[in-house]
Amino acid sequence: MLKAFAAAADETSHSVLIPELPDLIWGSLAFIVVLVFFIWKILPRVNASLDARAAAIEGGIKRADEAQAKAQEALEKYTAQLAEGRAEAAKIREQARDDAKVIRAELIEQAQTDAARVVANAKAQIEVERAAALASLRTEVGSLALGLASTVIGESLNSDKRSNDIVDRFLADLEASEAAAAKTKA
Repeated sequence: MLKAFAAAADETSHSVLIPELPDLIWGSLAFIVVLVFFIWKILPRVNASLDARAAAIEGGIKRADEAQAKAQEALEKYTAQLAEGRAEAAKIREQARDDAKVIRAELIEQAQTDAARVVANAKAQIEVERAAALASLRTEVGSLALGLASTVIGESLNSDKRSNDIVDRFLADLEASEAAAAKTKA
């Protein structure tokens, strides 16, 4: 069979690379029909699809740029608000420190006023108690001195005026001796 095929190929001397004229005409016509159909039906759809894809990509890029611009604007706004918040917090802390200083000064002044009032009240109370103790002591010393003087003199000293004069003179002498003793110590 190979021999028959080889013999038939030798009888026609045509080349495998160069087609014969009828084959060339029919092949060219078929190519032109397919090319026209491709240009008329398929190429517009491919171009439309490519244009839609390019528009989608451009729209996506545009939306991404807008989103990035909005994000940058939001970041700047947030940063400004954060800086403003920090400045306000610092201002509030400073105001609180100033208020604390004022309150502390008021409390110290109030404490000093209260301490001075307590000291004054204590001094007044001490002075009242001292005067009461002095009066009580004067009465006791007077009665003891009168009793002693009555015993020494041998006469009764029951008269109020006379006994008061004696007690006053005795206490004056006693205070004078205490003052003289304090001068000698100093």
